[in-house]
Amino acid sequence: MPSVIRQIPLDTATQHHAHDFHQIVIGLQGQAEFEIEGLGGAISAFSGCIVPANHVHYYVGQGENRQLIFDLPADAPSLTGYHHELSRLFDAPRFFALDKPLEQYLDFLLLEAGNGQGLSAIQSDRLAATFLGCLHARLGGPAPPPSRRLDLTRLDRFIDQHLASPIAVADLARQACLSEAHFRSRFRRQTGLSPWQYVRRRRLEAARRLLEESRLPLSQIAVTTGFAHQSALSHAFRNVYGCPPSQLRRASLESAMPIPNRLEHTT
Repeated sequence: MPSVIRQIPLDTATQHHAHDFHQIVIGLQGQAEFEIEGLGGAISAFSGCIVPANHVHYYVGQGENRQLIFDLPADAPSLTGYHHELSRLFDAPRFFALDKPLEQYLDFLLLEAGNGQGLSAIQSDRLAATFLGCLHARLGGPAPPPSRRLDLTRLDRFIDQHLASPIAVADLARQACLSEAHFRSRFRRQTGLSPWQYVRRRRLEAARRLLEESRLPLSQIAVTTGFAHQSALSHAFRNVYGCPPSQLRRASLESAMPIPNRLEHTT
């Protein structure tokens, strides 16, 4: 399937959904807020976010707003073949700002799209591939060989202390005294996960413990573990554990119930 490039305003009432294609959203006018499975942030002109496929995301526009959106199926020419490395951009959600060269390229892309004839599928893929290649070069540059292993105990302690708040990769990188790009690369080599995937796993593990060991309502557990909405927690929980949180809680309650004495006393 080809890439699609479109411009739309976002609804000023909070919406949420997930889809089976990747997406990049870039602000052109006004502001908008996104939360992508626990990672929250705002975008405005020439800043944007990366939404990997099948990630529940909440979004809301603020007043008059306009966004440029790239819809990118996993099998799009801009992410396959010669361009297959660009799919690494979608390992995890993130927010970014465009530098001057990319701002100028975006101006060119908008002129191409606004020439009155629209973009053909081939044009969309070529323009998307160029943009993705430049963005990948800025967000995923090579890292030097690691001189030491990351202190995961320290990172776990930081994550657990800030579960209820948004945690950016830059926050974790500061704990390791590394640049964000080097931290991402080293973290993946050491753990096999992106930083976002690791934080998400810690959030879900904490949520599971609270479900089993407390009687907090699910909405409170979601807030405590960094999910802004109960439905976001439920979706992520089901994907990882194969059942909704309510089912795990029922099982925990049933296992904690005392076994009734079934011996009958005769007189």
